[in-house]
Amino acid sequence: MATADIVSVHSKDAGEWRCGATPEHGLYELAQRCRQHDLLAILTGPDNTPARIARLLQIEGLADAFEMAIAEALKQPEQRVSAWLTIAEVAQSSYLDPNIVILKRKTAMPAPVLFGVSDGQFQQRKPEKGLITKREMRAVSLARMQLTRRSIVWDIGAGSGSVGLEAARLCSEGHVFAIEKNADDIANVERNQAIWGISNYSFVQGKAPQFLDTWPDPDAVFIGGSGGELAELIALCLGRLRPEGWLVMNFVTLENLSTAVDTLKQLGADWDVCQIQASRSSPILAMHRLQAENPVWIVSASHSLQPISSGHDEH
Repeated sequence: MATADIVSVHSKDAGEWRCGATPEHGLYELAQRCRQHDLLAILTGPDNTPARIARLLQIEGLADAFEMAIAEALKQPEQRVSAWLTIAEVAQSSYLDPNIVILKRKTAMPAPVLFGVSDGQFQQRKPEKGLITKREMRAVSLARMQLTRRSIVWDIGAGSGSVGLEAARLCSEGHVFAIEKNADDIANVERNQAIWGISNYSFVQGKAPQFLDTWPDPDAVFIGGSGGELAELIALCLGRLRPEGWLVMNFVTLENLSTAVDTLKQLGADWDVCQIQASRSSPILAMHRLQAENPVWIVSASHSLQPISSGHDEH
């Protein structure tokens, strides 16, 4: 017998749910819990009604995954408990206060892969297929970000969304804010978020530092693309980074690497550089050979906790 996770939305009017809503929204916690549990008991309110909760599930693409029962008019002569209802039925109906919603998955939720998702699981830009932070680089970058389940993460130059979406799974009680300037990539991010079923992730189309002033201070920042504003972005991100937070950057060009290191030196940050070059097996006739991927420099930086000293290269 499953144990119900109890969630309360009995508060002031949260407003209708919208895809990509941030933690300030009154239904945010509920949206996350729906992604994590098979059975929930939800304490509703006069504004955050069963119908509004049902519409949240529809917006999040979860309407077919759940069924709902409502215990209404509790402790009153007209008290009753409904049969199991479809989400579509509840979304168009009203119920007597006070009431409690019981939300049950029709089929138990499978456990998702949290770390090291294969590149093929992401929609990527075409015809330039492969514009993605590859799994090997992504794994090291995420490790260097020192994420916790409550981390607030910035993903600058999101591309396909691979780093930010994987970070969102790891930060189940946190949130990822992503920005990408390319419209084709934004479309892929949107599809990947829907396929992955992630609610603690918000993205905007734009060129950093646009929008960054509206985001909360981060525990970790990933820069995968800078749009030519690299030095400015590094200074801004380090200035906003919370204590013990990490800024992690990926570069494939010598020029960007040089700009990053010079800027970090000027800012007095603690930093290091790690170069990774992976080779993957590739068929050749009836055999296999190793196909080299482009080398990537992973630059990690944090606030200086001691008198300024020069950075060092791990290799």
